[in-house]
Amino acid sequence: MRHFNPKTMTSIALSFGLAASFPVAAETTMRIAHLNPPEPTESHSGAMTAVFKQLVETASSGEIQVEIYPSGQLGEDSDAINQVRQGVVESSISSAGGIAEHYPPIGVFDMPFAFPNIGIATEVISLDSEFGQTLADDIHAETGLKVMGLLDSGGFFQFTNSQRPLTSPEDMEGLQIRTMTLPTHEAMINALGAEATPLAWSEVYTALETGVADGQMNPIQQTAFANFDEVQDYLTISNHVITPYVWVVNEDFYNGLSDEHQEIVDWASDIAVDAGRSMSRIIEASDEGLPQLAENMEVNTLSDEARQAFQDAAQPAVREVIEDRYGEKGTELLNAMMEAIEEANE
Repeated sequence: MRHFNPKTMTSIALSFGLAASFPVAAETTMRIAHLNPPEPTESHSGAMTAVFKQLVETASSGEIQVEIYPSGQLGEDSDAINQVRQGVVESSISSAGGIAEHYPPIGVFDMPFAFPNIGIATEVISLDSEFGQTLADDIHAETGLKVMGLLDSGGFFQFTNSQRPLTSPEDMEGLQIRTMTLPTHEAMINALGAEATPLAWSEVYTALETGVADGQMNPIQQTAFANFDEVQDYLTISNHVITPYVWVVNEDFYNGLSDEHQEIVDWASDIAVDAGRSMSRIIEASDEGLPQLAENMEVNTLSDEARQAFQDAAQPAVREVIEDRYGEKGTELLNAMMEAIEEANE
């Protein structure tokens, strides 16, 4: 964990949540793009960016101004990452689907049922873990992007669809399930007997509404804030996959900051990531999470026997894609992830 102990810590604590006014013009502007709603109580990235903005602007006495572009204002995740790499935007918080176009081995997280619970996922998907730091270093080596934060995508993925409850892999037969543009996601869905339908996030609601796709898979919070319960009838608690959100920053921008400003940004990003994780758990348990979805959808939970059947059907296909598409690097990263999970579970 990186640490920052600014002289203004007391004033930050007292002023947090209050509007700040600074007498000098900002020396630096840091723009952050993400795909989720801006409200801190509606998404983890909304919470992260709100906390980060307050902390950075206060600790820097307004010398750094943070501008937030939520809700895909600057395009899909992959578009925003392109802009960060080009220096058009300074930073982006991206789903695995967005980062995959720039760092394909991120697909190792799609190994079905790899993570036994959210606690272990939180421990492994973190810059504080050896595996998380190794992943961040490799992303940097391959893309030139500095990783500021690593956390889960908002919880475990669950299935929704408009046709029937899912109680076994046989119930997937014939369904068209929207996926991110990830070969591992597509392989998993196809191996379960459904047909993978890769679509951009901005197209998902309309696809579900019009029947282009019968279902989709996402964490509870994304399913809730996207209002998929308006166009889906069944929610299956499967906990089959949990993927990372990766917070990246343009390396030239970061290196151009003074040592003091780098320290502020590092310190604030650590706190912001913790806030994002906490907000994910709050949303899942709140009336805006599962209770909201249960009002409009029939909810069922996979039995242990069914989970094993899903795992047996999907894991070999996903492993094959990882080995074939991502080569030795992908296999090594997958093995390192599974070892980290095993160690965390001891």
